Amino acid sequence: METLSKKDFQAIFSALKSMSESQKEYLIGLDSVMGDGDLGLTMAAVFKSASEFAAEYADDEIGSLVMKAGITMAKAAPSTMGTLMATGFMRAGKALKGKDTVNAADMADFWRAFTDGIAERGKSKVGEKTIIDALEPAARVLAEQASSGASLKDAMAAAKDAAFAGVEATKDMVAQHGRAAYYQEKSRTAQDPGATVGAMVIQVFADYVA
Repeated sequence: METLSKKDFQAIFSALKSMSESQKEYLIGLDSVMGDGDLGLTMAAVFKSASEFAAEYADDEIGSLVMKAGITMAKAAPSTMGTLMATGFMRAGKALKGKDTVNAADMADFWRAFTDGIAERGKSKVGEKTIIDALEPAARVLAEQASSGASLKDAMAAAKDAAFAGVEATKDMVAQHGRAAYYQEKSRTAQDPGATVGAMVIQVFADYVA
């Protein structure tokens, strides 16, 4: 699979819904360690709304589909992570404006915009134990892969690996944002829930194109 169409993105949003439902309890447990435990519920709500919107989307323009799906996410779960995820998809949709097919280079643009949007909205950067620790290495690897002429499948596979390596790296970080920041050094060794979600979302894309 070298390009993605509107129908592929509709299928991806459906897969995101399925992933969020199957991982809901896991994410609740992960978030309960130092957070308020609502992450699994939030992700299930945002991807349910996005999937339902995408299924009814009639136009072939992918950018608008993704951006408007992000808007529905913001309405479905206006929590911190819900807002961040919505922002990511809205910004990524703008990066795909006018596209009715998406190749590896377009996907690199998608994830760069997604990552930068969340980083700016959350005022976070790599090393602060957030979703950015999974997204930034993935976006960087995707850009490198696309520039070298890698296939969409291979580029996304590399991005997935980078994202999960980023999740693993959060186990040696001290939280700087949210409720987990109150724990300071005690937050070290804990896997960041936000980074985990980021990697899971990238995995859905990677597994689909594979």
